[in-house]
Amino acid sequence: MASKSFKASRSDLSTASDVLDSQNGKPPLPPQSRVTFARRTSSGRYENYSSDLDSELGNSDFLNYTVHMPPTPDNQPNYDNPVSQKVEEQYVSSSLFTGGFNSITRAHLMDKVIDSDANHPQMAGVKGSSCAVNGCDGKVMSDERGNDILPCECDFKICRDCYIDVLKTGDGICPGCKDQYKTTDLDEAMENWRSSLPQLPAPGMSKRLSLMKSTTSMMMRNQTADFDHTRWLFETKGTYGYGNAIWPKDEGFENGKDEDDISDPSDFMNKPWRPLTRKLKIPAAIISPYRLLIAVRMVVLGLFLTWRIQHPNNDAVWLWGMSIVCEIWFTFSWILDQLPKLCPINRATDLNVLKEKFESPNPSNPTGKSDLPGIDIFVSTADPEKEPPLVTANTILSILAADYPVEKLACYVSDDGGALLTFEAMAEAASFANIWVPFCRKHNIEPRNPESYFSLKKDPYKNKVLSDFVKDRRRVKREYDEFKVRINSLPDSIRRRSDAYHAREEIKALKEQRQKKEDEPVEVIKIKKATWMADGTHWPGTWLNTSAEHSKGEEYRTIDLTEVDIRLPMLVYVSREKRPGYDHNKKAGAMNALVRASAIMSNGAFILNLDCDHYIYNSQAMREGMCFMMDRGGDRICYVQFPQRFEGIDPSDRYANRNTVFFDGNMRALDGLQGPVYVGTGCLFRRIALYGFDPPRAKEHTAAFCFGRRKKHSAISNTPEENRALRMGDDDEDEMNLSLAPKMFGNSNLLIDSIPVAEFQGRPLADHPSVKNGRPPGALTIPRDLLDAPTVAEAISVISCWYEDKTEWGQRVGWIYGSVTEDVVTGYRMHNRGWRSVYCVTKRDAFRGTAPINLTDRLHQVLRWATGSVEIFFSRNNAFLASSRMKILQRIAYLNVGIYPFTSIFLIVYCFLPALSLFSGQFIVQTLNVTFLVYLLIITLTLCILAVLEVKWSGIELEEWWRNEQFWLIGGTSAHLAAVVQGLLKVVAGVEISFTLTSKSAGDDEDDEFADLYIVKWTSLMIPPIVIIMVNLIAIMVGLSRTIYSVIPQWSRLLGGVFFSFWVLAHLYPFAKGLMGRRGRTPTIVFVWSGLIAIIISLLWVAINPPEGNNQIGGSFQFP
Repeated sequence: MASKSFKASRSDLSTASDVLDSQNGKPPLPPQSRVTFARRTSSGRYENYSSDLDSELGNSDFLNYTVHMPPTPDNQPNYDNPVSQKVEEQYVSSSLFTGGFNSITRAHLMDKVIDSDANHPQMAGVKGSSCAVNGCDGKVMSDERGNDILPCECDFKICRDCYIDVLKTGDGICPGCKDQYKTTDLDEAMENWRSSLPQLPAPGMSKRLSLMKSTTSMMMRNQTADFDHTRWLFETKGTYGYGNAIWPKDEGFENGKDEDDISDPSDFMNKPWRPLTRKLKIPAAIISPYRLLIAVRMVVLGLFLTWRIQHPNNDAVWLWGMSIVCEIWFTFSWILDQLPKLCPINRATDLNVLKEKFESPNPSNPTGKSDLPGIDIFVSTADPEKEPPLVTANTILSILAADYPVEKLACYVSDDGGALLTFEAMAEAASFANIWVPFCRKHNIEPRNPESYFSLKKDPYKNKVLSDFVKDRRRVKREYDEFKVRINSLPDSIRRRSDAYHAREEIKALKEQRQKKEDEPVEVIKIKKATWMADGTHWPGTWLNTSAEHSKGEEYRTIDLTEVDIRLPMLVYVSREKRPGYDHNKKAGAMNALVRASAIMSNGAFILNLDCDHYIYNSQAMREGMCFMMDRGGDRICYVQFPQRFEGIDPSDRYANRNTVFFDGNMRALDGLQGPVYVGTGCLFRRIALYGFDPPRAKEHTAAFCFGRRKKHSAISNTPEENRALRMGDDDEDEMNLSLAPKMFGNSNLLIDSIPVAEFQGRPLADHPSVKNGRPPGALTIPRDLLDAPTVAEAISVISCWYEDKTEWGQRVGWIYGSVTEDVVTGYRMHNRGWRSVYCVTKRDAFRGTAPINLTDRLHQVLRWATGSVEIFFSRNNAFLASSRMKILQRIAYLNVGIYPFTSIFLIVYCFLPALSLFSGQFIVQTLNVTFLVYLLIITLTLCILAVLEVKWSGIELEEWWRNEQFWLIGGTSAHLAAVVQGLLKVVAGVEISFTLTSKSAGDDEDDEFADLYIVKWTSLMIPPIVIIMVNLIAIMVGLSRTIYSVIPQWSRLLGGVFFSFWVLAHLYPFAKGLMGRRGRTPTIVFVWSGLIAIIISLLWVAINPPEGNNQIGGSFQFP
């Protein structure tokens, strides 16, 4: 504090000055009253000036206060190496001076000024003095001192001409933050800016200065972390001179109070209101050519298709017609994929500001308790054989060790298979967490998944400063090895335990029979072999030897608190009730059960859902997501989607498992529209958005598309604050009527009562005038109540299989039913109601998971996604039926999601066209003339340049882009075609589609972590690509032979067909390589199928055109 700093540099008043004052008839200063004078330098030090002011001490007006002297333009401190001289030298040497007769001499900076020197008054207006409006290089408005005049609170730099244009034609909307300018008159804005400069006080001003006139004054400070002396002087009504008084609190040194009661100057250095997030635009040097090339390529494609239609190939009309239809569809598909990529953006968060706002002591939160809202984390699993319990346990441990307030975090594990193995693995994980979580927090461990941490190849002791780290790490490593042994031995332990209890039950039953029937012969008693828990009771879930009452999907489940420790977040094991005759809706139904159970038990305002194999790789990932939710306007964000990152992928990424083109390209582009799509995991939801409510101020954001009635302000103002944003329907006056809630959410009163509480807790802080629908600071510092038996019983009742009957769960509330890709549909419904989403790409990956590297597993995964897209296209979730609240480019993106599988039909036809061309000796055009080749060259070059620019702004590698193109053709000719067939069967014939879980377990070969890559598992999805490869290879040989032995060789047609055949084969190369296995161990079935197909095609060709003794192989056969 200032007083303490000055006290160290100033001793008691000297005796000489006391005697002098006594001789002059003035009473000596009291010993307890000390007066110090100092000014604060730019480096943060205080320089004592009291020696120059001893003559002023005789005046009693200067008693009992401390003086703070900030530097002013007219009062600069002196240094041994003056900054002013350095700045002047740099200013002169780095400037180009222009001028002449009757012209003003101007200095133009040639070099960039460093930040420390640009703050000097003599360099005023130098740093950042250009207008930030795109296409304008004018100078920012400035005052007489050269300071920039920024008319908006967001500090958006704008010149005078642009500002006038905005006021006249832009409705006074700031180009930076898109908020309304408070002052819409230029002269008034200039006058307000001048009035904000320090003015001399009125003669009769009170001595006691107000340090804080209002909360708004603190919010209106400059947007930097430095001490703003001008603002300080203005807000405290201070003046220039020797300094400004910082008066003691509550009369200062009176009544025995010490100097600690003096107001601390650091109060003025509290960081002002700053945004938690900011947008980082793509550089214009990349995005502008990218957009231009998209337009150029669209025009060229239009001209090319027009030319192709006007110049048919009369010799092979059938070949020309098929190619035209395919090319038109490809153009349409490319436009759907490319248009949403016009506005990609990047985002950045500021975790320091989040900590300052929500976890630092302030007047509304003196103790500094966390004011962050609660988060409920959902982890779903169903089959312990395909989703090993050790993988799920590691995910749970990474959640429990996350860097988030313990009292605000709860983890819910959904075991939809009801397996005792999963339950006991979670209990083991909760026990091991007692040592793992403190170890992570003590030594700041990253990642906090023990399996991944102990498998790191880098030096684990780097940047570890605590001396006991080595000892702690060895101990935790031993504990984790024992933990893995216990987890891996659980199946045998459960089986042995069940056998022992079963034998005991048989002996007990035999004794009872002998006691009842002593003389009769003893019959063999058969007792159902149950699965036993460790406490000697039957496991109520799925038994190892299934029975009618204990099989998958037919058991009654309960909620168990495995272990709760005050140092750990709450961990809840949930397995919902399942009975015959009920549709349990797979993963979507399990997620909705967790939503209801968590609403009653913890009611976190936000929900993070993770797959069992996706663990938290960045312990601060949830804080990153919370920056978006708690920022200004964050109440309109329905979810924050994180990119999926994968481990265990082969270095070449043969089958594009990382999918970086989608996660780093398409998703960033959608973030510039209404937001990315929901991809099933790694997503932070706003609970109230999952409940099916419209976003706040929905009508405000759709006024451009529809004209509604005037708002009923009186009705809204009379609505309770916590219910004000709970709206349903299209009009803001349609308030949420909680009396009708049972029809939507069921008949649980606790669940209904938790809805407005969750909405209120999810609001951002009302710490800025522009924050709408905010909550007061410090409202969430009160800890939640402990759970009791009635609450747990209510949580059990809401996950029963009958609870959703006659409600809107799965229709409008929660995860949406009716599709195998419930994630995309759920996100679509939110965007359709006007919500927006955000894509959060962190410097350190937020989450990491596993992906199937085996070709068959990968194709089945793509088949499931594509089938869901076909279902979406034929449902009411089709983007054609979207509401006016969805932006047009966002609608196109969702339309592409539903249409892309149908491209497989045209893609397969186009892959056979080169072979048909070589077989028939014809081509898609009459002749390879210059016009066709020029069009082909331009289309190819623009595609390549677009790929390079997309690689630039998305951050992916060119090899990843090529791998994505290859697998696009592999999936399009196999899984996508099967998805279209299955989707049509479901829509037309009502045939239900069943899928198996993607295996998360690694291969059996422990020596090679990529052993699963070389395993060939036969599936019918491989037939179309194999046929395409064989047909094109045979066609190349046939076409080459015909041309060589022809009387008049047609080399142009051969080159055209061979070129496109090689294009097809180059894309299918990873598929062919996958069929080869490892070290030539190719399955026999591959050779059998390939040989049969080759023989059939050869026989077919001979039958169509038998040899006639001429030299031309294949004769002159023409297709009708």
